[in-house]
Amino acid sequence: MSDTSDSFIGINWGSSNFRAHLIASDGTVLDSLEAPAGVATVQRDGMVEMAARVRTRWPHATRVYAAGMIGSNVGWTDAGYVHCPAGFDRLCDGLVPTRMGELALRIVPGLACVRERDGAPDIMRGEETELLGLHAGGDLGDAPLVALPGTHTKWVRIEDGRVIEFMTAMSGEIYDRLTAAGLLASIVEGPGEDGDAFRDGVRTSASRTLGLGALLFGARARVIRGLLPKADASAYLRGLLIGSEIADALALFPRGDDVAIPLVGSPAVCALYAAALEELGIASRTVASAQAIARGFVEIDARVRAR
Repeated sequence: MSDTSDSFIGINWGSSNFRAHLIASDGTVLDSLEAPAGVATVQRDGMVEMAARVRTRWPHATRVYAAGMIGSNVGWTDAGYVHCPAGFDRLCDGLVPTRMGELALRIVPGLACVRERDGAPDIMRGEETELLGLHAGGDLGDAPLVALPGTHTKWVRIEDGRVIEFMTAMSGEIYDRLTAAGLLASIVEGPGEDGDAFRDGVRTSASRTLGLGALLFGARARVIRGLLPKADASAYLRGLLIGSEIADALALFPRGDDVAIPLVGSPAVCALYAAALEELGIASRTVASAQAIARGFVEIDARVRAR
């Protein structure tokens, strides 16, 4: 049975959603509060209102941490970025204390890196707590490369419990925008699922024969010329985007020849990435992440209390 006497609060506050948890010292989530109150949907008075709900619900929990877009330049306070390589110790060094009304809390900074291979910068905010929580719990094993598929997919190189560098790809957002409006929206039907057309798209873009810009317009030409059924165009487009992204990640980072790449995210999106990787001869495994954010907050809380 979890000890509830020394519980604390961890808040995952993103662009669209607010999720707060009362967490026991062993990582058990004792209670949760969720609302569609992300930083992109509420003003500062709305943030104070959510903080008041947290304080009212769990009045005896005095240690409060928040990760995600609440620490961005469009959130409550810009918590900045910790430069990689970084693990929990460096995150704790960068915690930003603040107050929302009656709620005192510490905001977790994001991570920033400059990639070794191409010298390009990248940033993440929110994923660091979940990712390092998974690593601390042993869920990632010895995999040197981890993928977090989503609207903005992260490919992350991890070593000795630290994030070394990473790449963000906007494949999910690009797909949503291309299929919602513009020239390609007129040729697509359906959600775009795994199948022959999807895998054809993966192989085509991963081969690097042409750049993604030419390949995307080529999807329209294929439909117009009767070479690609309209019902398969959505899947083909998804395949092009994900295949190109995987090729980029593999060009940047070592993955370990005999180590399956952990995929962290929604089951449906992870299934597409698993299929794409399989088509390219690469093993993967989907990692459940429901408790990862809580485990990340436990690691942060333990270090703060030890200081």
